[in-house]
Amino acid sequence: MKFARAPWAWALLFALMAAWALAQTPAPPYVVLVSLDGFRFDYAQRDKARHLLTIAEQGASARALIPVFPSLTFPNHFSIITGLYPEHHGIVANGFFDPERGALFDPKKSSAEGFWFGGTPLWNLAEQQNVKTATEYWLGGDAEIAGRRPSYWQPFDDSVPADRRVQQTLDWLRLPEPQRPHFLALYLSDTDHAGHDFGPNALETHQAIGRVDQMIGKLQEGIQAVGFPVNLIVVSDHGMQSSGGTVDLRQYGDLSRVRVVSGGPIALIYAPDAAIAERAYRSLKGKSRAFEIYRRRETPPEWHFTDSARSGDLVVVARQPSDIIASDQKVRKGNHGYDPRQYPTMNGIFYAIGPNIRPKARVDAFENVNVYPLIARILGLRLPDHLDGSAAVLQSVYQP
Repeated sequence: MKFARAPWAWALLFALMAAWALAQTPAPPYVVLVSLDGFRFDYAQRDKARHLLTIAEQGASARALIPVFPSLTFPNHFSIITGLYPEHHGIVANGFFDPERGALFDPKKSSAEGFWFGGTPLWNLAEQQNVKTATEYWLGGDAEIAGRRPSYWQPFDDSVPADRRVQQTLDWLRLPEPQRPHFLALYLSDTDHAGHDFGPNALETHQAIGRVDQMIGKLQEGIQAVGFPVNLIVVSDHGMQSSGGTVDLRQYGDLSRVRVVSGGPIALIYAPDAAIAERAYRSLKGKSRAFEIYRRRETPPEWHFTDSARSGDLVVVARQPSDIIASDQKVRKGNHGYDPRQYPTMNGIFYAIGPNIRPKARVDAFENVNVYPLIARILGLRLPDHLDGSAAVLQSVYQP
């Protein structure tokens, strides 16, 4: 009875009960998402990438990861991290024009400017729900998007070697539990650079595949050493195709009154009004079998490319392995950006292993917008209202 008359005792009891309940509540799982830029769907098997093949064998794997159109680095990294098609998140190419702002997105200058990015990146979704995150050079990870950033991030610097990027990711994972991020996104670019500069079948590209495979091995060793279970998901944004030269649009039509932003096998054309757009369309239509031109509203529905004015008034795509240009540009030996449904060489990889990944799960090729809901489910996050990806696609990969 005396105990009941002491309010401080009841307060202490309730505090102890709350602390006990909190201790019994499991912490959110951990996810490390790694992108190997330009790592084609068949590279691991072709080059016997030991660490990646072990993940694929012991964990979950897909026949291929299908990139969004266009199969370029910026649109696909942001589709993976938002679960949205480019027409909905706004990053429609590596370089593009925004008619509303009258501004050009330059991949070397604009990627840290948050106003370009729509949707809810996974790190924002997690931070909104009190889950700490970290990004090591993932596209958009150094931008303030909708007023938020990851808990840990660094300004993009592509000169930083892969081993230092892996080490930074592991250093974040080794932080004390209250400061430790539960979602970490890591970007490695070696295979993309080699594929562009030397082609997908070159010795230098084989060597780059070996280097990133070793980095995956180093990352796995570090994960095993931290002493708590971590889910590792390895993806790529696109594949790589040997290039066959260039197609210069200036040889086929009048481009004097339009803006052309080209990159790889795609060019986006912006006109000041509908009449000029139509004039440019008619001047190019049917002029060469090397390319096809579309009015944006008439692009193939599987591209999901019609809703954003950033996609241009007209869209020109190569019909054979070549780069579409409208100015003097350097020709690369390998490239990407093609329609993945026409060019399987554009497909990437999906390998995953960890406590919330069903062992030996095998799935067919799927679009990369479906990675987002899988990671959100693992982390116990509520999904945003609008999403192009579906949790049902990778239902067989997840285990509680």
